[in-house]
Amino acid sequence: MIIASQNLSNYDIPVPKNTIFRINLAWINSIQELIELLVKHEKEEIFLDLPIGRTKPPNNKYSINDLIPILSEYKNIKYLAISNVNSKNDLKISEKNIPSNVILVPKIESLQGIENIDEIISEIPSEEKIIMLDHDDLYSSIIKSNEPHEKFKESIQFLINYCNKKNINLLRTIGVIFGTEEKRTTDYVR
Repeated sequence: MIIASQNLSNYDIPVPKNTIFRINLAWINSIQELIELLVKHEKEEIFLDLPIGRTKPPNNKYSINDLIPILSEYKNIKYLAISNVNSKNDLKISEKNIPSNVILVPKIESLQGIENIDEIISEIPSEEKIIMLDHDDLYSSIIKSNEPHEKFKESIQFLINYCNKKNINLLRTIGVIFGTEEKRTTDYVR
């Protein structure tokens, strides 16, 4: 499974076949902008990333209630990632409202999320189980908790082993694109 950022569409970078298009709602300035992207990429599978509890910029905020009509109307949305999932309770609101064709993906960003991984996985309503790991936020949470730096590698290895054993897809960042051409500060995609 390869998921590519919405930013690729700004640079005419060819996207490999069967790549899933990720729209990070933190960077989307309005529901109308989201709809325009969904229409533009109507033939692609969409991985929608909902920033709940995000504190770093950009920090556009949407509720699950804002998205329910969109999830129902745009059938190309196949995945909905929920940020900052620390326990099964962080998924309860989402799982009751999302259409059954959308796979709920908890985004693990803290030691608490890793410690509660069994209960988090048990809340995913679909048969296919996917989790997303945010390495940067996990590292930040370890530092904030005054845990030793070694806890970072240990936590990632634990999650890798857990997912391999349980046949769970673990999404991890594989590189980043840097460039000098980005001119916009808040408007990320046009």
